[in-house]
Amino acid sequence: MPLFSPFDLPEGILLLITDGLAAPADFVLHRCLATHLKDNKRPKATVLSVSEGIVRWKALASKSNINLQQYLDSGAIEFVDVLANVQPPVFASGNGDDSRSEQGEFLGKNTCNDLKIVLERVRAFLERSVHDQAGETQHAMVILDDITMLEWIGFPLIDVARFMRALRAVCLQANATLLVRHHVVTPDEPDELLRRLLQISTYHLEVRPLASGRSGNVSGEVALHSGFSAPPETIRLVPRNAALQYRLTDVGPDFFAKGTSEVVL
Repeated sequence: MPLFSPFDLPEGILLLITDGLAAPADFVLHRCLATHLKDNKRPKATVLSVSEGIVRWKALASKSNINLQQYLDSGAIEFVDVLANVQPPVFASGNGDDSRSEQGEFLGKNTCNDLKIVLERVRAFLERSVHDQAGETQHAMVILDDITMLEWIGFPLIDVARFMRALRAVCLQANATLLVRHHVVTPDEPDELLRRLLQISTYHLEVRPLASGRSGNVSGEVALHSGFSAPPETIRLVPRNAALQYRLTDVGPDFFAKGTSEVVL
């Protein structure tokens, strides 16, 4: 089953998910996690949460008939409250060029000791996941929700970008799926962090409000774009002018084409 139906997204990718206050993408993250837990014999997922506590994740999982506590108790899911582990550096490290900043270089930076702790937790979790698979080919899942908050609480852009590149490298090494949410404040003027995220993403899932505003029947729309790291033979993309509209219900989103009420999935 695809990572996030009705979009034909494969596993083992870096999926950048962007949203805004008028159309939050919580439903994307929670449906992806629910799909991963239901479709894998030995699911393994770690959630790096910067904005929401475990109580909300449990509540939303229960709407998909998932007892998240059971997965936490078994070790199938690890929940990391990022703000409980990190503090922004007192002195900013500047906004210099980090084009060569990969996993190794990030780990050597003294300005990111807290983020390094988070990265090492992910690495250890993925190493255990590979060992627990007992030879089966399954992709672990890593969710970062949301990266924007790290910059908002005071981490310099270069540190956030280095952390993201290092996290990507760790996930690539373990063949894990990485989902990253980024809040867009000015849709018509992409910020520098978004530009850097697009450079390393496989695909970009864009959750947008309706131009006419939210209605009772439509909550927003979703488009799918290729990232700079997408393979030459990519999946079917969904441009903005053909974006799928969605309606949020008590059990999750319903998708349908513009101008119709026929549910896609």
